[in-house]
Amino acid sequence: MAKWLLERLFDAKDQAVPRFAFQGTIYWMRALAEIVNTGSCSDKVLKETYSKVKRRPSNKDADTFVFENMFMAYHNLASLNSINENVVSLYDTCRSAIVSWYYAVYFSSSAMVAASSGSVQETHAATARVWQDDIVKRKLIPYPFDLYLPSLVTQKVDNEIAAYRKSNPYDLSNYPQDTEQAHGAVVSYLKGTAKYKKWEIEERIKSSSEFKKLSVKDFRKKVARELRDKSLDKGQVNFLIQAFRYRGKANYRDSIFLSYGDNNEDKIKQFSKDLQDVTSAFLRAASFYSSKRVEKSAWNEFVTDIENNSRLSIDVDVIKI
Repeated sequence: MAKWLLERLFDAKDQAVPRFAFQGTIYWMRALAEIVNTGSCSDKVLKETYSKVKRRPSNKDADTFVFENMFMAYHNLASLNSINENVVSLYDTCRSAIVSWYYAVYFSSSAMVAASSGSVQETHAATARVWQDDIVKRKLIPYPFDLYLPSLVTQKVDNEIAAYRKSNPYDLSNYPQDTEQAHGAVVSYLKGTAKYKKWEIEERIKSSSEFKKLSVKDFRKKVARELRDKSLDKGQVNFLIQAFRYRGKANYRDSIFLSYGDNNEDKIKQFSKDLQDVTSAFLRAASFYSSKRVEKSAWNEFVTDIENNSRLSIDVDVIKI
């Protein structure tokens, strides 16, 4: 069957091939869900992960920001829950579900940062940087959310990816059926995001006055590579950065791949459930950590208040410690 809209998009711009865009989107979330659903974020694991976290000095304003952001994350989880329980055609909501998933992750991360240092970031990118320093590097988030790259210099990325991958042969071309395949997929998405972020930095450097003064067109010459690698070494990739890229691909760059062309109804149904499962795991981890950092007894007061006053349809089990 002819695909009129897709053909127009290919003629007009650098359009992603729907099949590959679909695989990258669906398979990564399937991999994350496969891992969290086999116990990587169980209460037992979370209790051990946060067993040595100490309460920070009283900071009422920071605590308030923690509670506000956790409620916003909780609200987005409620949205995913309603989608999965009440929507007849999940094709209709799959793009909106990704947005709810992203903001649940983002607000949870913002809460963790505020619980850690009391800081409030003004942009998503700044939140991702601080979250890596305050949470990821201190091993305060469980697998698979803990994978990160501290540099975007090619050799350093290759070394980190090899250490994560070991002998695992799987990538995003396989629909994950077990945790081994899932691990290969999440490492591949990490590598792909690093490649994308490297491209972003290279494009920005090419338009800089410093690069233009070198009178070069690319990075083949040593002087150009040194200029590039100085910026790449400051780059990074973590789960929150991957999530931001993921939301962008679904909403902006890859406009039609989720709901156009081949019928993948079964995978879309599983995808919607996977978004909810991954959100629940991430929110649960953020709840465990934040409850250990805010003023003593305040977390229980927060949960009780939500239980009594929230008009959302889900219960408070996911944030109840």
